[in-house]
Amino acid sequence: MKGNFLGEERGFVLIIALLILLAITLAGISAISTTSFENSISGNERVGTDAFYASEAGIQIGLNQLPDTKPIPVTAIGKDSSCWSGSPLDRSSPQSLKSLGLYPKVGFDSSWSFKRFQVDVTGSSLKGTKELEVQARFGPFRAGTQYN
Repeated sequence: MKGNFLGEERGFVLIIALLILLAITLAGISAISTTSFENSISGNERVGTDAFYASEAGIQIGLNQLPDTKPIPVTAIGKDSSCWSGSPLDRSSPQSLKSLGLYPKVGFDSSWSFKRFQVDVTGSSLKGTKELEVQARFGPFRAGTQYN
């Protein structure tokens, strides 16, 4: 009876080993898939960050040229990055910076005023683009003076 009992268990270990091998294979495939997906995410994050910094460089260019509101031409920032004033659609013809006029500020009487400007810039890096908008003020100026 014992000999017959042992004879029926032949191949049982082989089936268990194959099931364990299948489970380990599925875990390995899942790990490879997750790693590939995470690599794609980090690449997209890098491109987006580079585009953001390119648009931030464009903002600095725009702020440095104020009160002149001329357009910022497509400017290379590094090897694969560039910036220009306006939206992504304005790459071939950058838009002028916007003057938002004079406005009073709390703490200053009516003999003083400030000038407001809006700087819209798009930065690109490889296939990513980022748009930034900044409003800046200049002043104080004596109200009624012709400072630019």
